[in-house]
Amino acid sequence: MLAFSALVAGSFSLGSRSANDIDPAAFTAVRFVLASVLLGLLVWQRGGAPKGSFAAPWRFAVLGGLFGVYFVLMFEGLKTAPPVSAAAVFTLVPLMSALFGWMLLRQILTARMATALGIGGIGALWVIFRADFAAFAAFDVGQGEMIYFVGCIAHAIYTPMVARLNRGETAVILSFGTTVAGGILLMLYAWPVLMAVEWTALPGRVWVTLFYTCVFATAITVVLVQYATMRLPSAKVMAYTYLTPSWVIVWEIMLGGGAPVALVLVGVALTVAALLMLLRDDSPAVRVSPGDPAVPPPETAQTRPD
Repeated sequence: MLAFSALVAGSFSLGSRSANDIDPAAFTAVRFVLASVLLGLLVWQRGGAPKGSFAAPWRFAVLGGLFGVYFVLMFEGLKTAPPVSAAAVFTLVPLMSALFGWMLLRQILTARMATALGIGGIGALWVIFRADFAAFAAFDVGQGEMIYFVGCIAHAIYTPMVARLNRGETAVILSFGTTVAGGILLMLYAWPVLMAVEWTALPGRVWVTLFYTCVFATAITVVLVQYATMRLPSAKVMAYTYLTPSWVIVWEIMLGGGAPVALVLVGVALTVAALLMLLRDDSPAVRVSPGDPAVPPPETAQTRPD
């Protein structure tokens, strides 16, 4: 999940530089198709998928649909939202994921986790409102941030749904099914736009962003988050997203975008503090192995501390 947060951060900085050059749905559809090819090759290299791996294909449609909605709205929001601000919106996902984790899996928050999520949420809001108390009091949120927030709701539902719908598939196979289903749904939705895009006229930054998001921010991160979801509570998995604003600041400095004002860094510091509080868990230590008949179902299974 540490690698996940660093790789995801790059998509904010690169995405904000190319979001206005291509329709988000068309971009995401191509991204999913290419990621499906990469994951398919990985499945083949590992000996293929066992018989019955893709039973009940509606499960992959649900997961792929949720992930597709998230990515489309992310790039739609990045048309106007600054990268650091959008990354701060992303840090609200753990709080929402905890709620959906309880609703779908009956995962209970410890006092430490609840406190940490609260601190992280405050830090995120501090960054979203750019350390401007007047803007916070007036709830002056940018349109891009609001659009992306809707996408983050889809991501928050997706996280516990992975554990809920898993039937013993490995992270790679589940990721492959998810991206294939998401790619099909997005191709159907964005087909008219895909046909209208002048692909040869797109600037180079779009192709750089497409390559990065396809390989690093889709294929690799989908495997990482699904691997972690089967071994950690939903809220704890997404807690690592609290590092995303910090990583985005690093990306922005490397890409020449500069650092945010000092007051905004206070909110970033709060999100990092929230992560540190969530590095330990209060529950008994038991590792869950997907598909093990001796392991209790997700509703009752406990997970080990880091």
